[in-house]
Amino acid sequence: MVKKGLLIVLSSPSGGGKTSIAQRLLRKDKNILRSVSCTTRKIRPGERDGKDYFFVSPSRFRRMVSERAFLEWAEVHGHCYGTPRSWVEKKLNKGKDILFVIDVQGGRAMKKIHPGALLIFLNPPSLSVLRKRLLGRGSEGPKDLKLRLKGARWEMRRGRDYDYRVVNDSFSKAVSDVMNIIRQERKKRALDVH
Repeated sequence: MVKKGLLIVLSSPSGGGKTSIAQRLLRKDKNILRSVSCTTRKIRPGERDGKDYFFVSPSRFRRMVSERAFLEWAEVHGHCYGTPRSWVEKKLNKGKDILFVIDVQGGRAMKKIHPGALLIFLNPPSLSVLRKRLLGRGSEGPKDLKLRLKGARWEMRRGRDYDYRVVNDSFSKAVSDVMNIIRQERKKRALDVH
C-alpha cells in the first residue's frame, strides 16, 4: 500500500522568499512536487505558462470556479489564484508530497479542506528588510509597493495561526529549517499510521 503524500503549504508576504525557498526544496527532495496554480495575473519575465502558473483569463477562471475545479482559490492584490483539484489528489494518492506556494488566505482554506495539511509561514526579519527585498525585485511601482507592505502586515498576523513559522533571515538556514520540519512531519505521520 502506498503511503499518501503530505500536503505542504509554504506562505510568506510578497517578497518573503517563499518562491526561492520552494525552488531549493524541490531540487533537494525529488518526492516533493510543486503544485501549479491558475492565475489571472500577467506573466512576469522568466515565468513559463504551465510550469510556474497556468495563466488564464478572468472569464475562464470564473468558469472554473463555477465548475468547482479548484481545491481552493482566492483573490490577492487584484488577481485570482486557484489550485486545480484533480491534479493534486492524483499525486497525493501516489505518495508524492505536494508543495503549495500560496498566500495565507489559500493556506487557511487548504487547512479547512485538508485538516492534515502542513502549514509553514516564512517571516521576514523585519518590514524594512521586506521593503528592501521588494524594491530589489524591481517589479513593483510605488503604489504596488505600498499595497504589498500593507498586505504583509496582515499576512504576518495571520501567519501566527500556521503550524510552524520560520524567520527567513539567512536563506540557507531557512531552507534547512523548512526541510527539517518536513522530515519531522513525515516521520511523525509514518508513526501515526502504524
